[in-house]
Amino acid sequence: MQITAVEGLGAEITDLDIKNLSEQEFADIRAAFAEHGVIFFRDQDTTENDHIAYAERYGDIKVNRFFAAHPNFPQIALVAKEPDQKDNIGGGWHTDHSYDHEPALGSVLVARELPDSGGDTMFASMYKAYDSLSDEMKAKLEGLKALHSGKHIFGEGPDSYYNTSDAGTHEEGTSRIGNSAVAEQLSDPEHPIVITHPLSGKKALYVNPAFTREVVGMEKAESDELLSDLYTHVFTGHDFHHRFQWRPGSIAMWDNRSTWHWALNDYQGQRRIMHRITIEGCPLDA
Repeated sequence: MQITAVEGLGAEITDLDIKNLSEQEFADIRAAFAEHGVIFFRDQDTTENDHIAYAERYGDIKVNRFFAAHPNFPQIALVAKEPDQKDNIGGGWHTDHSYDHEPALGSVLVARELPDSGGDTMFASMYKAYDSLSDEMKAKLEGLKALHSGKHIFGEGPDSYYNTSDAGTHEEGTSRIGNSAVAEQLSDPEHPIVITHPLSGKKALYVNPAFTREVVGMEKAESDELLSDLYTHVFTGHDFHHRFQWRPGSIAMWDNRSTWHWALNDYQGQRRIMHRITIEGCPLDA
């Protein structure tokens, strides 16, 4: 097994089969994941059961309540775009599941069907984003929290995306979780703007343009300005960005606490099918 850091952020792990990992190999992979925030595998031949087994080595699987599930493997979310669709899933910088009170540890994405060209995924390091802030900005952020929500994207109530799509049902047509659980999960959490990462112990910036709504305790104008400054800092920090080019057999695993990602939508008229498993996380501390 060889672990090689890639430009910007992340590490590519080669010369191994994730279906047959020794305890030491898995420990080394887990350490690389904590250190780099995203890891990439090439030339893997995995079934859905292999995908599930690998993810379960990290923890319990978090079933996404908004995505359509694989018809035979409800642990796997289908991230799909058909040739006639214009919009894709995950377009724009974001962090998965920051709208949860216990944000997801990470996601394991497996390429199943790729377009002839396009469909890359961008990643950005929130470790490096924090480290490269000015001392003045770091001091300003100390102790601050931000409100996160998915309601403006997924909706709530009887006409929400959850209740009007296949994402809320099993293949038999029954709800994955009851209405009271939906309401509880859709309550908006507050997370520290700067977290101490639970695996690496490093500081990371924890806001994102998709799901962070406001800085707690600030007037809207001041909150909007601060968040805009932080987002601009990440948008322009190309020394901590990486563009991952998918190939058949590629797998990417990213840490939702220390990275952003963006699925590029540059393959109109082509099909792209990905399988995603998300792993349960824990509360975040400053």
